[in-house]
Amino acid sequence: MNINWYPGHMKKTKEEIINSLKLVDIVLEVIDARIPKSSRNPLISEITEKKDRIIIMNKTDLSDPVENEKWIKKFAAEGTKAIKMNSKEKINTKEIYNIAKEILSDKFRKNEEKNIENENIRIMVVGVPNSGKSTFINNIAKRKGARVGNRPGVTQQKQWIKTNENILLLDTPGVLWPKLEGDTGLHLSFTNAIKDEILNIEELCLKFIEFMKESYPKNLEERYKIDSDKTALEIYEEIGIKRGAIIRKGEVDYTRCANLIFNDFRSGKLGRITIEKA
Repeated sequence: MNINWYPGHMKKTKEEIINSLKLVDIVLEVIDARIPKSSRNPLISEITEKKDRIIIMNKTDLSDPVENEKWIKKFAAEGTKAIKMNSKEKINTKEIYNIAKEILSDKFRKNEEKNIENENIRIMVVGVPNSGKSTFINNIAKRKGARVGNRPGVTQQKQWIKTNENILLLDTPGVLWPKLEGDTGLHLSFTNAIKDEILNIEELCLKFIEFMKESYPKNLEERYKIDSDKTALEIYEEIGIKRGAIIRKGEVDYTRCANLIFNDFRSGKLGRITIEKA
């Protein structure tokens, strides 16, 4: 599934990130815990590779708890500290500060040797659209200044935010990369990092049901009271009929049914699901 999705503001964002790197001490990358691989922009990783990094595994309330732990260990093995988080709940800002200070221990030691009293840590926050980055920033800063929405592309301007823990956050808009190929585009579409409006949502839903049949059949059965041994199309149609997503008697409204299924997945009503295994 190839998707071309690269709005003009995303190109501008990439340039802003490059120009702003000299202003920050560390990069904090917010990813979607349901798709830890696909929600990491390789372009951002490339241009920020010389900066220390912390990964925020956001939306862990929606992802598989067993897989969460596996991904934490995987990132640690790669030399990157990852923190599980649900940005809608209270965030332990001190934990983030302490981790960042430990990573930047050389800088603080040199400041101390020079009698420089500066406890501030400047952090750039990056992430793909709809990773929950703006919600995370509003929570950590205890304010409602950054616009938040459940649609990709809401944050479109660079802004600094001061927190109560000597952290200065540099917000950046969510940015994807020019061409999304194979499972990456598919998984980003599942989680609504790519707008439903530019996709064939009926085809996307069929692929999602195929994934669920293979990886989380019990979730399908418990939520929709269906037999997961049936084909994906049969399951799709049965859900539509059971939930009243029909145009006329016996004829399923596939678009309406797809929206219903994705709303259940994205809101957690379908259970805690991780698309990409560690």
